[in-house]
Amino acid sequence: MAPDADAPTYAPTYDPAAEVVDLCRDLIRIDTSNYGDAEGPGERKAAEHVAALLDEVGIESRLYESEPGRTSLVARWGGVSTGSAGERSPLLLHGHLDVVPAAAEDWQVDPFAGEIKDGYLWGRGTVDMKDFDAMLLSVVRARTRAGRLPERPMVLCFTADEEAGGHKGAEFLIEEHPDELADCNEAVGEVGGFTTTVRGQRIYLIEAAEKGMAWMRLTARGTAGHGSMMNRDNAVTELAAAVARIGAYEWPVRLTPTMEVLLAAVASVAGTEATPENAESLVEEFESSARMLGAVIRNTLNPTMLDAGYKVNVIPTEAAAHIDGRFLPGFEDEFFDTLAELCGDRISVDYVSHQQPWESPADGRLMDAMTRSILAEDPDGVVAPYLMSGGTDAKHFRKLGMQSYGFAPLRLPPDLDFGSLFHGVDERVPVDALEFGARVFDRFLDQA
Repeated sequence: MAPDADAPTYAPTYDPAAEVVDLCRDLIRIDTSNYGDAEGPGERKAAEHVAALLDEVGIESRLYESEPGRTSLVARWGGVSTGSAGERSPLLLHGHLDVVPAAAEDWQVDPFAGEIKDGYLWGRGTVDMKDFDAMLLSVVRARTRAGRLPERPMVLCFTADEEAGGHKGAEFLIEEHPDELADCNEAVGEVGGFTTTVRGQRIYLIEAAEKGMAWMRLTARGTAGHGSMMNRDNAVTELAAAVARIGAYEWPVRLTPTMEVLLAAVASVAGTEATPENAESLVEEFESSARMLGAVIRNTLNPTMLDAGYKVNVIPTEAAAHIDGRFLPGFEDEFFDTLAELCGDRISVDYVSHQQPWESPADGRLMDAMTRSILAEDPDGVVAPYLMSGGTDAKHFRKLGMQSYGFAPLRLPPDLDFGSLFHGVDERVPVDALEFGARVFDRFLDQA
């Protein structure tokens, strides 16, 4: 797709990327590890840091806590919000402040030091998602100082708890403080706008859809007894058989509208046509991103935790397993019907987190603005939507009726396995990719 000749010219009197690396380093150095329980430092310190950065340029923000230390921030910026005729509704720009834990002994560098090495910024959160938080803050601060506020009003939102399902962050905000967000009808957040390479062609993937999430605890109950005796009502055996069936099941390929668009773009680069039959071979064209994208042409169920027994010679009454299930938009019934068959009648299912999938249009004003802003910085790129296998706060914000997209633009080296860095060891992002992202996002705000 060629750049739009009618797109606004770009003659900034400021540098939107000037602070992005330092801002990201400072955020990484604030440990906001989320263990999914009451442990961990929480997000309060990071939220107060963001509030101070906004206050420096005259932007007032509000902090909300679902629990002590579990802090989210909301601020209004740009445009006007008088409700006057012809005014566009605010655009929600959201990022989360928490990160998954990191075991320092596994890393080449201290995961919370914000070290720059070999042209990369290293640390927990550089990919997920303090990189986007820093891009957003760098652009907002630069534009505010230069008096270049966007015409469209914006709601800036930095949340707690996204890494544990967002229940203490985004979900808390929409349930307890919906007035802060209710006038937004579109939202932009994480995990989109990054590059993958197919046959030498850079393709920028914009998140336009997300699988649903079913984190489940499976429980089998049986008869307790001595480990030396016969027992045909063994909870461990029953559970293990169900877990084995779940882990071995081969889900069929299913294409959503978003993935049909993406695979058509890849087929064009590869000189072929996209069909359901060659979907898997087209996904393999993505090379380092194939593992991530292979999960969004089918439903998935992955056993992740097992728990049973307390002594080797005691058959326990109960055995449990945790399963991470993800289901495609439009294929929810197939997912849950298959799950029931795989579990069987003797396994009970309880939901740790159950969130719906979503899919936004792969065209329209916002998608066009994202495309133009990327191509203005990289005219040789190709832009296409994709469906994400993981979950974001968009699942909660969409409950207020918002169309959602993931757009944290990064131009990455073709040999970087970006997908493996999400929650991975040695998480890192190229310094020039952060600067590129800030410039692209700055352009985007003029067109959004």
